[in-house]
Amino acid sequence: MSAGKLWGVGIGPGDPELVTVKAARVIGEADVIAFHSARHGKSISRAVAAPYMRDGQIEEHLVYPVTTETVDHPGGYQGAMDEFYEAAAERLAVHLAAGRTVALLAAGDPLFYSSYMHMHKRLADRFDAEVIPGVTSVSAASAALGKPLVEGEEILTILPGTLPQAELTRRLKETDAAAILKLGRTFPPVLQSLEDSGRLGEAHYVERASTTRQRVESAAEVDPDGVPYFSIAIVPSPSNNPRPATESRGEVVVVGLGPGDTAWTTPEVAHELSLATDLVGYGPYVDRVPTRPGQRRHSSDNRVEAERAAMALDLAKNGARVAVVSSGDPGVFAMAAAVLEVAAEDQWRGVPVRILPGMTAANAVASRVGAPLGHDYAVLSLSDRLKPWDVVARRISAVAAADMAFAVYNPASKSRTWQVQAMKDLVLEHRSPETPVVIGRDVAGAEESVRVVTLGELEPSEIDMRTLLIVGSSMTTVVETGSGRQVFTPRRYPE
Repeated sequence: MSAGKLWGVGIGPGDPELVTVKAARVIGEADVIAFHSARHGKSISRAVAAPYMRDGQIEEHLVYPVTTETVDHPGGYQGAMDEFYEAAAERLAVHLAAGRTVALLAAGDPLFYSSYMHMHKRLADRFDAEVIPGVTSVSAASAALGKPLVEGEEILTILPGTLPQAELTRRLKETDAAAILKLGRTFPPVLQSLEDSGRLGEAHYVERASTTRQRVESAAEVDPDGVPYFSIAIVPSPSNNPRPATESRGEVVVVGLGPGDTAWTTPEVAHELSLATDLVGYGPYVDRVPTRPGQRRHSSDNRVEAERAAMALDLAKNGARVAVVSSGDPGVFAMAAAVLEVAAEDQWRGVPVRILPGMTAANAVASRVGAPLGHDYAVLSLSDRLKPWDVVARRISAVAAADMAFAVYNPASKSRTWQVQAMKDLVLEHRSPETPVVIGRDVAGAEESVRVVTLGELEPSEIDMRTLLIVGSSMTTVVETGSGRQVFTPRRYPE
């Protein structure tokens, strides 16, 4: 006699008409119908499958020993559940060994937060097993809302409400859209996480999606005391629900994208970019932000910072939520100061302005070679477009005389070709030609290169606008480690 087959049958979110054709056929043909329930004995899964069952089928009612209550089992809650799953698997194994076909019902999808997976892991290596996918509660809740969850390159995150509150808050801040399952007793901390992450106003509550008892409303208006386990919180992507310009007072958020790779854009910045109705910035930086439906993009030349700031403030004054984008950190030779300078004018004083930090190029380049900025250091720009060169020169000499390592932004451009040599000459008045210099170009970009040379070897003609220099102090050291040649400036200074 051959063994029977185990079917993991997804029966959908609750509406019997959402059971797939294949699932209905297998339910009707199976010798054994297995289903779970709590100790009250009422199985939602069996009720959904009932229209497709036939007389004479064997029923295996698998009753959980515990759901959310405490337990006296020596292994605690998990120990009690593991023991239950082992016993339940053996009950089904008896039927399978006898050649019977077993259809184990699973609400939603069998491999999506379902008890079926515990049976599958214990039986699939001994018996033939096949999974029939089902409509998930997330899909049903989205349909109930009538709102798209994600579009284009947006990201949907599925979260269990049982996560620690701080972790839930962090993940809500990072994602475009979210679905939070396993509510019930977890709903109060979930509500707090939605509020702490700034997503409560966007969140919707769907109870018993697709059933005759379906309930849909704003999550903020739900009484936490009456929330059942079979409910879900949905945060649709903000880009699917653009904020009307007249809804409320707008604001300007100046953000740093970090250098190059999107992996170095912080979750906080990514979230603000997803909320923005308008993006303002230098063209190549705006191009680094993924396109979102309904979001307006205002690109401009790199030499019109004041005009760019005024445009952003004007948009916000008329109700837009504006993200001004900078590479690296917006407060380091970037748009934060430019926006605040213009925002101080009387006509913009009522417009809120926030600054969100980003990974700056100096720290990015430093990380590629070790820790050349491990002690006191300065950050200088060689550009004399916004300040006279004699000011730049005095600062280079002062930093060199103070024996600090320093990072050099904007070292050269097509129209500025002599400043690097001038800087080198000034530093050599105070530093040895053997002083380490890090040359980082397009770090985290497609053409990244990082080299370590000495001050004496530094060739100014090799430096361009996409390059950042780090000039070491007298203490900066080059060493060989398991990772190759690395540079550090020790934190201890000789007495």
